Amino acid sequence: MGYKNFPMVPRVIFGRGSFNQINEVLALKRLSINAPFIFLVDDVFRNNPNITSILSLSYDDRIIYVSAKEEPKTSQVDQLVEDIILKSKQRPSGIIGIGGGTVLDLAKAVAIMLTNEGGAKDYQGWDLVKNPAIYHVGIPTISGTGSEVSRTTVLTGPERKLGINSDYTPFDQVILDSELTKELPRDQWFYTGMDCYIHCIESLTGTYLNTFSETYGNMALDLCKEIFLDGNLTEIEARDKLMMASWHGGMSIAYSQVGIAHAMSYGLSYLLGTKHGIGNCIVFDHLEDYYPEGVKVFKQMKAKHNITLPQGICADLADREFDIMINVALSLDPLWENAIGKNWKKIITREKLRTLYQKM
Repeated sequence: MGYKNFPMVPRVIFGRGSFNQINEVLALKRLSINAPFIFLVDDVFRNNPNITSILSLSYDDRIIYVSAKEEPKTSQVDQLVEDIILKSKQRPSGIIGIGGGTVLDLAKAVAIMLTNEGGAKDYQGWDLVKNPAIYHVGIPTISGTGSEVSRTTVLTGPERKLGINSDYTPFDQVILDSELTKELPRDQWFYTGMDCYIHCIESLTGTYLNTFSETYGNMALDLCKEIFLDGNLTEIEARDKLMMASWHGGMSIAYSQVGIAHAMSYGLSYLLGTKHGIGNCIVFDHLEDYYPEGVKVFKQMKAKHNITLPQGICADLADREFDIMINVALSLDPLWENAIGKNWKKIITREKLRTLYQKM
């Protein structure tokens, strides 16, 4: 059999305060005075001097503030690309994403679409990207999604929610500075952390499991338990450890895959716009038949942090709407195969999925 030759992020800076080195890192990568750096920054930082005062813009460099209130869309990528092309004298020197998974995914997608024809929706799937992306840098301000390390950028398109999975997707440079995750609202911290925890459970119990994935997955899982269950860490330690859990959790699915919670949360997100982290939690809460031990521990974490998940989000949906969610979920073959095995189509029926969605 042929083994996949996966790319990894070639350069990483880790440490509190390391964001301050961003200008030195970029200076070496500037192609010309007419080739700007474009910073895609989560708009919650619009008036935050910890971010904006550190970025020293020169020549035609620009900050574009991006709302992360909704999951990233293919149409949003296309608009950003068009805007950048129209306002830049030359192809940019690089795209720098500063934010959570939404902004990081947008940065990866924009970097790809600046060198590839057509629209972002044409590249949703596996290994469809022909040309290398331009230089792109990821700076997470939330920990858990694993977007900073993964070879996918998950986008909602006109027909489905699916990643641009390619060897050209991963960042060329990542800066992991846990100081940037300091001001996160508590529930958001929990939901995004659980995205990482659920990555681990789905990877470690899947049929695609191998020693590469298992090693990273176990490290990330142990860190998640230490952060969300033991509770003996200082806030600073917890931030550092969650940043590393996110990294290892992302690595654990590089060589395997996620599973049922992700597949079904894509359905929620596509139809209802449910954010990824909370969507995973809403689904995972009902998956004790598939991940008994993982769900048991999840419920303990939920109780410990006094988290109440939204209820009844599917209560008033029509048949057509259930069908849309089920179609999106079922289109993610590798996730189901990882979770259930090769004959998953015999086991996972539309009725079964509908019954699960109706509980949410």
